[in-house]
Amino acid sequence: MKIFVFICSIAVLIAGGCIAGGTSSFRSSYDFNSVEKIAIVAIEGSVKSETAKDQIADFFAMELLDNGFSPIGRAQVRAALRDQNIEAASLSSVEAATEVGAILKVPVVMVIEIPRFEEKLTMTAKLIDVEDGSIIWMGKSSGRAGQTVSGTLMGVFTGSGGTSRSSEYDLNSGPIAELFGGEVNPALSPDEEQKIQRIVKSICSSLPIRSTMSW
Repeated sequence: MKIFVFICSIAVLIAGGCIAGGTSSFRSSYDFNSVEKIAIVAIEGSVKSETAKDQIADFFAMELLDNGFSPIGRAQVRAALRDQNIEAASLSSVEAATEVGAILKVPVVMVIEIPRFEEKLTMTAKLIDVEDGSIIWMGKSSGRAGQTVSGTLMGVFTGSGGTSRSSEYDLNSGPIAELFGGEVNPALSPDEEQKIQRIVKSICSSLPIRSTMSW
C-alpha cells in the first residue's frame, strides 16, 4: 500500500493525478533487436482530421525513437503509397498493413486505432510482423474526457467506447478550443497535444527497447 501511494505521489508530480500505466503485451520470443525500421502505416477510427492524425503519429514516432527504432512517419507512408498509385482508404487490417510494409521494405509496421467514444478516449497500437502478419506487440490506454468533450475533442473524435483494463488520464483540465472553425483538417490544440501525448506514453511504457550497442 505504501509503495502504491509513493508511486501515485510521483505520478501526481508528473501528470497531475494518480495514474496507472497502460495495458500492453509483447511476444517474448521475438527478436526486437533485429528490427530497425518501423513504419506507422495507419491511424483508424474516430479521428477525421489528417493533420491531427499526423500529430498523433509523430507522438508514437518519438516513442519509437526513444526505444532505439527508426520510425517511418505516416506522411512518408502516404507519399510512398501515392508513388505506387495505391489508395490509402483503410490500412488497419493485417493484410493491408503488411502489404504496405512489404512495399516500404520494412520488417514491422505499426497500426493505431482510436474507437468512437463520448466521455472516454481509448487508443490501441499494434506492431505487426510484415513477413507472417503476426502481432508482436500491442498496447492500450485511455483518457477520461468528461462532458467538455463537446468542444475540441468531439470535433475530431465521436462516439463511445473505453476499457476497464486501460489507464485513464484526465482530459477535463485546461481550455477546450474549437477545432472545426471552418478548417478541413484542424490541428490538435496545445492542451490536447499534451493530454494525448500522455496517453501515447502510457501505451508505449512497455514497448521493447532495441539495443543499439555494438560488440
